[in-house]
Amino acid sequence: MVAERASTRAHANVRPPSVERLMAAVRPRRPAEQDHDAILAAAREIVAGERERLAAGDPPTSLALLGDHLVARLDSWLVSPAAPTINATGVIVHTNLGRAPWPEEAIAAAAAAARDYLLLEIDPTTGRRGARLRLAEDHLVALTGGDDALVTNNNAAALGLAVALAGRGRGIAVSRGELVEIGGGVRIPDIIRRAGAKLVEVGTTNRTRVADFEPPLTDGMVTIVLRVHPSNFRQEGFVETPDPTALAELAHRHGAIVVDDLGSGALLATERFGLAHEPTPRERLAAGADIVSFSGDKLVGGPQAGLVVGRADLVARMRRDPLARAMRPDKVTLAAVAATLGLYRAGLAETSIPIWRTIGRPVEELRKRATAIALELGPRASAIDVRSTVGGGSLPGETLPSVAVAIRSASPDRLLAALRGGTPPVIGRIEDGQAVFDVRTVEPDDDDALRDALGSALAIVDGVTSRG
Repeated sequence: MVAERASTRAHANVRPPSVERLMAAVRPRRPAEQDHDAILAAAREIVAGERERLAAGDPPTSLALLGDHLVARLDSWLVSPAAPTINATGVIVHTNLGRAPWPEEAIAAAAAAARDYLLLEIDPTTGRRGARLRLAEDHLVALTGGDDALVTNNNAAALGLAVALAGRGRGIAVSRGELVEIGGGVRIPDIIRRAGAKLVEVGTTNRTRVADFEPPLTDGMVTIVLRVHPSNFRQEGFVETPDPTALAELAHRHGAIVVDDLGSGALLATERFGLAHEPTPRERLAAGADIVSFSGDKLVGGPQAGLVVGRADLVARMRRDPLARAMRPDKVTLAAVAATLGLYRAGLAETSIPIWRTIGRPVEELRKRATAIALELGPRASAIDVRSTVGGGSLPGETLPSVAVAIRSASPDRLLAALRGGTPPVIGRIEDGQAVFDVRTVEPDDDDALRDALGSALAIVDGVTSRG
C-alpha cells in the first residue's frame, strides 16, 4: 500500500511533454499543407489529457504513443460520422436509421451539385437571375396535375407555409379526429397557432361529417379547411370521415381554401404491392384540394423535403412568404429531389428507388437468401416467416410477408448489442426470444457482410463458430 501511494505521488510529479515537442514528433507524419493551428489545437488537447492522467496517478505515456494519439485524433476528424449500417429490422422507412436510402441517381445528382457550380438561379438564355432550379417543381406538376409546385426543406415547413395562407387571426377548420402529432412533438394545433391563425375544431374524435364544417364556414370565421391524412396512425371501429370532394365543394361555396396534408404522400399505387391504398396527390387535387403537401423522404423515397402542389396563385403566395426563404432546401437537396422525381416520370421508380425495390421483393427470393445465410451459420440459425412494416409514419398497421434469419442465443440482447457495435453495425430485433434479422430490408449485396457479422457476434457472445 505504501509503495502504491509512493508510485502515485511519483506519477503526479511527472510532467507531460510540451506541446511543441509533441508537434515536432508528429510533423513528419502530417501532410505539408495541413494547417499549423489545427495541429496545435489537437496537440494541446492530447497534452491536457495526459496531464489529467498523471494527476490521477496513472503512469506516463511515451512520446511515441502520444504522437499516435495525436495523429489518430486528427485523422478521426476526416472520417464521416455516418457509418453505413445494415438494417435487418424489417422496417423499410426506419426513421432512426435515416429513413430509406436514396436512389443512385439522386446520390449522383447531389454529388455533382455539391462538387460543381450549377445554374441554380441563373436563366441560361438571358444570363440574369431566374427561378431557383425549377426542375423538381416541373416534375411535381407533371406527376400530380397541379398548376404549380414548391419544394421546402420538410413537410412540416410546407404545412406551416400553407396554413399561413389563412391570414393572422383568421380561422382554420380541422376535424377533431385529425388534430394529430406529426412527429418530434410537433402538433397540428401548434403549427396553426404559430402561423397566427385560429384553430376551429369540428366534429368528434372518431366521427366527422361534411355538415360539421358548415356552421363555421357559414359564419365566415374560417378561411381554410385543413385535412390531415392519418399517415402515422389508424382509427378503426365506429369511425367516419368526410368525403374529400363534398368537403371541397362546401368550402369553395363559402370562399374557403382546402389544404390537404398527405404526410407520406405516395406517387405509386400502393395496392399494387399488397398494401392498403394510400391517397395520392393527384387524387386529392382532383377531389378539389387547392393545396396538397407531402414528404419527399417517406413513400416518395428521396431526400428529406416538403413537396407542395396546387393552385398557381396560392403556391405563388407561399413562395413569397418571408419564412419561405428560411424553409427552402439547398442546391444539393434540390438536385437530389429532382433526380428522384425524374425516375417516376421516366417509369423507373419501382426498380430504381430503394423503398419500392424493397417493398416489391418477392417472398421466395427472400426465403432463398435467408436460408442460405442460416445454413452457413450452423444449427443455431434458421429461416423463419415474419412480417415487415413500411414504417416512417407511412401506411400504419400495414405489413408485408417476409423471411428472416432467426438465431437462438443464450443472450439475444447481448448479441444485438455486439452487432450494433460491429463494423458494419447490424440492427435487428428480438421476436419470441430469438434474435431476428429480416432480409427484406437488407440489400442482396450485403448478405455476405450480414452473415459474417452474425457469425462473429455469435462467436463473441456464445462462443459459437459458424460452419464457414
